Amino acid sequence: MKIPFVSFEKMHNEVREELIQNFQDTLDSNWFIGGIRDAEFEESFAAYVGRKYCIGCGNGLDALMLSLKALGISAGDEVIVPANTFIATALAVSYTGALPVFVEPKLDTYNINPERIEEKITSKTKAIIPVHLYGQPAEMDAIMQIAKKHSLFVVEDCAQAHGAVYHGRKIGTFGDIAAFSFYPGKNLGALGDAGAIITDDQKLAGKVRALGNYGAEQKYNHIYQGNNSRLDELQAAFLSVKLKYLDKWNCDRQRTALRYLQEIRNANIILPYVMEDIKPVWHVFAIRCQERDKLAKYLLEKGIETNKHYPIPIPLQECYKNLNFRRGDYSIAEEISATELSLPMYYGMSDEEISYVIYAINHFSNKRNEQDLIKV
Repeated sequence: MKIPFVSFEKMHNEVREELIQNFQDTLDSNWFIGGIRDAEFEESFAAYVGRKYCIGCGNGLDALMLSLKALGISAGDEVIVPANTFIATALAVSYTGALPVFVEPKLDTYNINPERIEEKITSKTKAIIPVHLYGQPAEMDAIMQIAKKHSLFVVEDCAQAHGAVYHGRKIGTFGDIAAFSFYPGKNLGALGDAGAIITDDQKLAGKVRALGNYGAEQKYNHIYQGNNSRLDELQAAFLSVKLKYLDKWNCDRQRTALRYLQEIRNANIILPYVMEDIKPVWHVFAIRCQERDKLAKYLLEKGIETNKHYPIPIPLQECYKNLNFRRGDYSIAEEISATELSLPMYYGMSDEEISYVIYAINHFSNKRNEQDLIKV
């Protein structure tokens, strides 16, 4: 059996006619930037998350960067970010001229450890970016308490967690502002790059929109040194179709994750920990294994594709060598990077496919020799 790491086939087949119709309607309108489809999606997505304002933009990285710029983050400032996340979170800070300050994650949830945040706060710290990594909410109660104590902004990075719930509230409703990515592989994905920012602050929303429109609130009247980052009408039209099905698709991911959590039983495998009173949406189902590379090779031989999120911690990336971090400086993030393996997770996995993945993992042994591998 062949099982891809991700597949959009069933999802897109179910909404194919709606996508085509919205494409044709947009094409016939001859309006492709800043039109009615963008406005309709922004209104719908703000209502879905539970905030007043949504501003579409070009991608998730821009969503973070524009959020920080709108908050006034600039050169000389510091922003707290997780050491274990996709690099876009740190790059957004760097693009404002500020310094990303890395904080270790928790080994069980993979998310930023609130107990390690305050030790990194200085007089230059202006904001915290909690990432709801892999679709599991970060510990927002503790993070918001720290932010309030130190008068810091909170920018939620929701790129992997569309629809996730923490203590009865959707993520994206806790901080001052929140950033989403609609990269095609996300739970809510466009058919290209796209992103959005949400907030309850009208003034902040207006500034974000202007910053993404060359710094102009009105055409040719530029009040900020802005960027060109706008959600185009085609992507907005596609996202409007898919938003209607997001909860259904997330429920299907939760079905798959529940089976993984209940049925994977192998002493070599560490399953993700799910906190109480939260509802992850499982953008990634991340396990850990000390023989991660051997496990990945074994599964691939069985026809099961996997991925690694992420094999090099941000502080050790070449592009941040100027910060002079060395191996061992972020030992927990490094441990996750060395042991994390992402299992197949997408809408439409059949019970047979899920069972095959579980059976293969349960029959993995780190002592097994290549010649002893058996077909499962």
